[in-house]
Amino acid sequence: MHDFTSLRVLDRFRWIFQKLHIDYEMMRKILQLKLTMDGRRMPTVFNGSKVKKEGNQFLKSLWMYGLYGLLLLTPFLFLGDQFIFFISIMFSVLMFIVMTSMVSDFSAVLLDIRDKNILHSKPISTRTLNAAKVVHILIYMFLLTGSFIIVPLIVSIFRHGIGFAVIFLVDVVLISCLVVVFTAFVYLFILRFFSGEKLKDMINYVQIILTLAIMISYQLVIRVFEFVNFDITYSFVWWHLLLPPLWFSAPFELLLNKDFSIPIIIFSVLAVLGPILSILLYIRLMPAFERNLAKLLSDSKRNRKISRPLDHFWATVLCRTKEEQTFYLFASLMMKQERELKLKIYPQIGFALIFPFVFLYNDLRMHSLEEMSKGNMFLVIYFSLAMIPTVVHMLKFSGTYKAQWIYQAAPIQNRSSIYSGTLKACIMNYFIPIYLVLSILFVWIFTFRIVPDLIVVLLAAIAMTLVSYRVFTGEDYPFSHSHEHMQDMSTLKVFGGIFIVGFFVLVHFIFTKIPFGLFVYMGLLVIGILIGWVKIFPNRSKEVVSK
Repeated sequence: MHDFTSLRVLDRFRWIFQKLHIDYEMMRKILQLKLTMDGRRMPTVFNGSKVKKEGNQFLKSLWMYGLYGLLLLTPFLFLGDQFIFFISIMFSVLMFIVMTSMVSDFSAVLLDIRDKNILHSKPISTRTLNAAKVVHILIYMFLLTGSFIIVPLIVSIFRHGIGFAVIFLVDVVLISCLVVVFTAFVYLFILRFFSGEKLKDMINYVQIILTLAIMISYQLVIRVFEFVNFDITYSFVWWHLLLPPLWFSAPFELLLNKDFSIPIIIFSVLAVLGPILSILLYIRLMPAFERNLAKLLSDSKRNRKISRPLDHFWATVLCRTKEEQTFYLFASLMMKQERELKLKIYPQIGFALIFPFVFLYNDLRMHSLEEMSKGNMFLVIYFSLAMIPTVVHMLKFSGTYKAQWIYQAAPIQNRSSIYSGTLKACIMNYFIPIYLVLSILFVWIFTFRIVPDLIVVLLAAIAMTLVSYRVFTGEDYPFSHSHEHMQDMSTLKVFGGIFIVGFFVLVHFIFTKIPFGLFVYMGLLVIGILIGWVKIFPNRSKEVVSK
């Protein structure tokens, strides 16, 4: 096996592990094996780039994190000396990146159970096994956060001095520890109450909820500050104690700006004690955590037949043939039951639900609800359409992709029914629920005058689904590719989807300025969808495609 650089560095600290009565040689061998196996996983940061799957993909992804650090963190270092403002924003970004990486990539490390059947039956001490797990996580966190902050750290030395850089580095270490422990606590909580298949579903939903919660916390941190004539003011409120980015920005104010106010002192104390106490608690609870991880080995299957009358109803209403109805039901079942697919798509759905309200909330800071209800801010509902290109593209992937041979073996008369049934299921299962929730709330805010506009948005979503399928997906069978190969969706395609949304918004806005223009646009969309659906999904005989 390859002798990793991280392990050679770790060798210099061998004496620390030996003093803690840890079998260092055994721990090192376990880490070497784990790192070798991890090198075969494709990091989430590469979803969207064409990368050959050779060597350690995580190490190859580090330059991406370095680029993110340059673009997302470095500009804040030039905003002046009001550290509690720009440092809290920087650390919000940092915590978002680290937490989402922890959830998407490192959950496999934190919830690693591959070695239980092998190592736990050998004469290896629990202390050594736990140390290997902790060091395994710390190696990845060090590489990720190090890559992310290296450029801002160097710039901070020249911009604010060595003292600033030292505080910054210590804060980053504390933040990394807090993120790891917080993620572990969330998993420990659900491991305590659930088991088997239900537990795996719960972990899936927790990963989604964590991603959305971190995004919402962005907005909370921003709203802590008030901007008046470009002057930034801060006023302490008790709930600010629940915002860790403020904890870690306080030491800069305390030590560099000599601000000895009570809130700053409290935040500074929390910045140090919070991570340390959480680590001590994690070490104490680690045996219970490891015991509960055994529940993940439960692989009980769902044998109960699930009746889905609503799916059958919509399949009958929306699909022209029995064959198309079959693929509508098949796609609906896959979308609702496959965990990997839900983990990739549900965060997109969550963003689609939240983003319109983020823009509405920002507008409410400048206008009253009555003023806003009379304007065109309802057009921000189009941000919910931004998920469509990504979701349509993801329909190609599945954890059970090896069963794609069924497409060739089944007596399919019209191959287009596979794609059309899947797209209709995608619209009904993913977009329509979000659209209905947003429509109800938007009608409440903007009154019934926007009902024609909402109908146009629905038609635009259907048209955009067709465009996304033609541009981003092509002729690949649904659910026929491994999730590990999802990297073939380039950044150009992602931005292309955003431009498509912008195009629909612009056209919608133009037609609202023309008398009866909205109804004309509505008719054009209906005609375009009907023609487009027939052109893209014509009646044709099954073609054998070599995979």
